[in-house]
Amino acid sequence: MNLSLVVWRQKGAQTPGRFERYEAKDVSPDLSFLELLDVVNEGLITQGIEPIAFDHDCREGICGSCAMMINGLAHGPQPAVATCQLYLRHFKDGETITIEPWRAKPFPILRDLVVDRSAFDRIIQAGGYVSVNTGEAPEANSIPVPKKDADMAMDAAACIGCGACVAACPNASAMLFVAAKVAHLGRLPQGRVEAKQRVDQMVDAMDREGFGNCTNHYECMDACPKAIHVKAIAFMNREYRFPRRKPGT
Repeated sequence: MNLSLVVWRQKGAQTPGRFERYEAKDVSPDLSFLELLDVVNEGLITQGIEPIAFDHDCREGICGSCAMMINGLAHGPQPAVATCQLYLRHFKDGETITIEPWRAKPFPILRDLVVDRSAFDRIIQAGGYVSVNTGEAPEANSIPVPKKDADMAMDAAACIGCGACVAACPNASAMLFVAAKVAHLGRLPQGRVEAKQRVDQMVDAMDREGFGNCTNHYECMDACPKAIHVKAIAFMNREYRFPRRKPGT
C-alpha cells in the first residue's frame, strides 16, 4: 500500500515548526505505525535528510512513550491501543495521514514528535507511591481486599502515563492520569494510610504544572489506550473532599 505522511517537524522547543510531506510507497499493511516511521526514516537518511524524531521503547503497549496524534486522534483511530499497536491495515491505500506531537502547554515540544512529559513524573513524585517498611513480604491473604476494590485498583493500575488523556482533552486536563494513580493505591488497604496526603499533594502538583480542569468531555476515556474509565476521576474527587473512606465502601 501507498501512504502520504504529513509530519510535524520542529528542531527544538524555541524553533518554529512546520508540516512536511513524505511518501511511503509499497509498505506492508502488516507493519505497525512505528515500523512505518522506521521505514520512512531509513529513506530520509539515505537522502541525507534528518530523520523524524519520535519516542519509543517497548513497542508492546506497556511503556506509553510512543505518544503522537494521528489524524487528530491520540494514538490514532483504533480504540484502546497505543501507537505501537496500531497497524497500517486500519488505513486505506493512498490515504494521507497527519502526524503531530501532543499539544499541551505542560508537554513542551522537544523535537518533531517528541514532547517533555516530565510533568507526570513530578506528579508521581508528589505522592504516587506507598510508604511501607522493608523486609519480608507479608502473606498475600493476610490482608483481605474486597473484590470491588481489587478490580478497580487493577483497572486503574493499567495506566501507562502516555499523556493521551491530556492531549485529547480540550482543557489539557491531567485528571484521568492523576485519578488512575490515586485510585489504584487508594483502593487498597496499604494505600489508605497516606490517602489524604496523597490526593492533596498530587492534585496540588497537577495544578502547579499548569494542566487544565476537567469539564466532563470524556475525551480522555475515549483516547486512553488502556480504556481507563472516568469513574476513577469520581473516586479521586471523593477522596479530595472526603478522604476517610474505608476499603469496601
